[in-house]
Amino acid sequence: MPADDLPADDPTPARPRVALLFGGRSSEHAISCVSAGCVLEAIDSAAWDVVPVGITRDGRWALASDEPGALAIRDGVLPEASGAGDALVLQADPAAKALVLRDAASVPAELGTVDVVFPLLHGPFGEDGTVQGLLELAGLRYVGSGVFASAASMDKGHMKAALSSAGLEVGAYVVVPPRAWEHDRAAVRARVEALGLPVFVKPCRAGSSVGISKVSSWDDLEPAVELAQSHDPRVIVEAAVTGRELECGVLEGTGGSAPEASVVAEITVDPAHEFYDFQAKYLDGSTRLDVPADLPAAVSDQVRRLAVDAFEALGCEGLARVDFFLRPDGTAVVNEVNTMPGFTPASVFPQAWAASGLDYPALVDRLLRTALERPVGLR
Repeated sequence: MPADDLPADDPTPARPRVALLFGGRSSEHAISCVSAGCVLEAIDSAAWDVVPVGITRDGRWALASDEPGALAIRDGVLPEASGAGDALVLQADPAAKALVLRDAASVPAELGTVDVVFPLLHGPFGEDGTVQGLLELAGLRYVGSGVFASAASMDKGHMKAALSSAGLEVGAYVVVPPRAWEHDRAAVRARVEALGLPVFVKPCRAGSSVGISKVSSWDDLEPAVELAQSHDPRVIVEAAVTGRELECGVLEGTGGSAPEASVVAEITVDPAHEFYDFQAKYLDGSTRLDVPADLPAAVSDQVRRLAVDAFEALGCEGLARVDFFLRPDGTAVVNEVNTMPGFTPASVFPQAWAASGLDYPALVDRLLRTALERPVGLR
């Protein structure tokens, strides 16, 4: 979107200005772009004045096209934020709350006041508290969890420690810090091998199944750790949990009410995939999603209650998707909490809420309005 084509500031409260942030520096850049394209297509332009802001892979902010098709997957090619539009900066000044056009040849020009930000960013440098901290400094309201909940949920080791401390059951795991792997590898291996085979080796602070390996032989452990470290120096190794894969969406309550849980969804991975990897999630359409999951009412209620408990334990706000394993004996183990889950209409979180009576456009609208209700600063 060229600067000349931007709508003028609209002072009326009926049409607040939304800065939609997407792309970013993480390995989930493309998925963020796809999610943003879907939001652009669904958002009610009569109710919201949307300014799309693409963040390139090297971290530059720029005005982006408001054409949803520019952010779609085409012929298996993933989209990205090109940074071709006018360069932007966000003023870390709570009195301004403005995006500023940055032009080296002229004095920076204010683009306009932003009322609420939708940081539709996945992974590090977006979902992990970094952008949330910038928005807090700028005094801007935004969709989603705050600094601590975003950071703690992004790091799988800290997330599991916090959930366990709150009395929620998580699977057995070992965190592998880079220094320990480099200087005391034998001790790390001994701790990991105590988990038993198979194990899953993951980057601590990544999502979308990027950099994950299933290890069924200890000979494969070191290559799996090295692959994970190519995405994040800090690695987590998790013991396999036998059971069904369930996911549940949680939304912050409106008007100060308690958080709400969606119906429970079930992921069934095609046997051609050893686990729910990136290709199974996004590219080949082989994964089956059942919404709602075929569960006894008591089990569904248990999972929904645990999802809200996990949301509260981490201090989440706005939205989260909580992932579980359901053991054959009917007990649920929390696997992960995602504070900015995949957000295409085909993603689990929006589908779960659609099955709960909140369709995709209404979900986007609710998230923005909830963010506008929330005060800035400590809360």
